Amino acid sequence: MKLTNSLRSLSICMLLGLFLVSCGEKDESSSTETDNFDRTQMLTDWADIIIIPAYQTYTTNLDALNSSYSNFEANPNETNLEALRLSYFNAYRSWQKVSMFEIGKAEEIGLRNFTNVYPTDSDKIEENIATQVYNLDLPSNFVTQGFPALDYLLYGAADSDEAIVLLLQNTNYAQYVSDLLSRLTALSKEVLTDWETNYRTTFIENGGSSATASVDKMVNDFLFYYEKYLRAGKIGIPAGVFSGNTLPDAVEAPYSATNSKVLFDEGFEAVRDFFVGKSFYSEEKGSSLSDYLAYVASQNESTNLANSIETQWTLVTSKVNDLSANLNEQVITDNSKMLAVYDELQKAVVLMKVDMMQALNIQVDYVDADGD
Repeated sequence: MKLTNSLRSLSICMLLGLFLVSCGEKDESSSTETDNFDRTQMLTDWADIIIIPAYQTYTTNLDALNSSYSNFEANPNETNLEALRLSYFNAYRSWQKVSMFEIGKAEEIGLRNFTNVYPTDSDKIEENIATQVYNLDLPSNFVTQGFPALDYLLYGAADSDEAIVLLLQNTNYAQYVSDLLSRLTALSKEVLTDWETNYRTTFIENGGSSATASVDKMVNDFLFYYEKYLRAGKIGIPAGVFSGNTLPDAVEAPYSATNSKVLFDEGFEAVRDFFVGKSFYSEEKGSSLSDYLAYVASQNESTNLANSIETQWTLVTSKVNDLSANLNEQVITDNSKMLAVYDELQKAVVLMKVDMMQALNIQVDYVDADGD
């Protein structure tokens, strides 16, 4: 299965839209110190019990994926192909836990763009493989690498598992897969090393209240991920919310589409866990956005907005439970259920983008391009 020209154009349009967003001007005086909430403790907990452990697990799973590929190369057969696919899926799931943290080194190197731009461009992948002339550092190759490209190569590059095993023994295909894995691993380790050796301190010490402070930047990254990647990318775009026509092949992992709902579930869980400060490794909770909103509510003698957000996410979950494991198939057979999930996700956007940001005195620092 190869994706259509319109979907490849969609990848490019989405990417250009993200560039426009990232170039939006920030108001350096968007917020001022208005409360005594301990931002430093919240930043410490975000770094130590959520972000760094998530990147450590992601990097470990990429190492396991590389090992699985080495095993497959040494003994290419359908059994080892399935083991390789399982390692790919485990790494892809762990990517969902770090995708929202596009801050520090991840922002500097554009980690997300090199890791998970979809739909992938299968024709350009085949051209890269055939010519062996490609530079994965270039923005023009965002759509030919990362997990979406591996999804195509491990599941969609041929019509059967037997044929895929044979195809991946071809020298050019083998080299391309190896290059994709090496790049994913190198980028993840670059970000993790920076957190562990340098950026953690910078992140925590920048605990003030301004557009360039860590809390303001991280809250914006959290909101941007929720709105643009979780709500729109995983659900709204395939469901046709922005195009007027359904785009089933625009789901995440369309070649292994039974993985697509799990990838959404992992991303949504990451959002909810971050909001309440849940530790990556346990049920322990640190200082969080939920706590911050509760503090503001107590100071103002107002309703705790965190409760409203979490209640809305419970409604999201009730609609997500109605979805098929295969979101590609869900769009084709009963898109109304995808639209129902989108609608509930959107209600939380309003609570966060308007009410939460006002309560915390944080200004949205990205340009809204879809009319929300």
